[in-house]
Amino acid sequence: MSQTLEQPHLDQLRNLCSTCSLSRLCVPMGLAEADVEQLDNIVQQGRPLRAGEHLFRADDPFNAIYAVRSGCFKSYIVDSEGHEQVLGFHLPGELLGLDAIYPEHHRCSAVALDTGSVCTLPYSQLTQLAARVPGLQSQIFRLLSKDISNYVELAADHTADERLAGFLLSLSARFRRRGYSATRFRLIMPRRDIANYLRLATETISRVLARFQHNGLIQVERRDVELLDLDGLRRTAGSLHIESLS
Repeated sequence: MSQTLEQPHLDQLRNLCSTCSLSRLCVPMGLAEADVEQLDNIVQQGRPLRAGEHLFRADDPFNAIYAVRSGCFKSYIVDSEGHEQVLGFHLPGELLGLDAIYPEHHRCSAVALDTGSVCTLPYSQLTQLAARVPGLQSQIFRLLSKDISNYVELAADHTADERLAGFLLSLSARFRRRGYSATRFRLIMPRRDIANYLRLATETISRVLARFQHNGLIQVERRDVELLDLDGLRRTAGSLHIESLS
């Protein structure tokens, strides 16, 4: 399997939202051309982050929202006993830092799982622009709603099979929107992180993947996954629907 999460088509990425191949997924989605040009004026780009480098850490002051440009990032918190809880995995075109708007400091940490980069949207400038561009405000609300919906879904009482099937279907939809295969992809996140995110044990993830493969739903080879029966996975996921709007 050749597809990975590690690098999108970097030669297609430009410096501006108006020419970025991710604009149909990110904050500019649905904005008029003139509004996107205004957004171009505030977006900043930094150096690439290597695997294991943090974009921000819990309790850092909140100054900006970040849009993933390449790679994959993990957001997580650490509880009072030192246990990590994975909150999400963020692909190109998705935002990080929205949860810090209210407390004005980051409540979680974000780390690169592979080499990646982000666009930085300074929040003070973004709010000024959103006041003039109603469509931008609506898009930010939409992305906030998606995150809340995911937390609600994962907090509900779902079986291990439902949770893992829903997770694979969510990745499938997100890859499809980025122009990748919806049925063949590589999991850059380790199984322990997937298990943590889905509130399951790592051994359970391995056991359910093996059962899915035995039942002809998927084919797994280390981190490479092929979805063989999407309808079967949908039936397995049942009512669980992890949002993949971005």
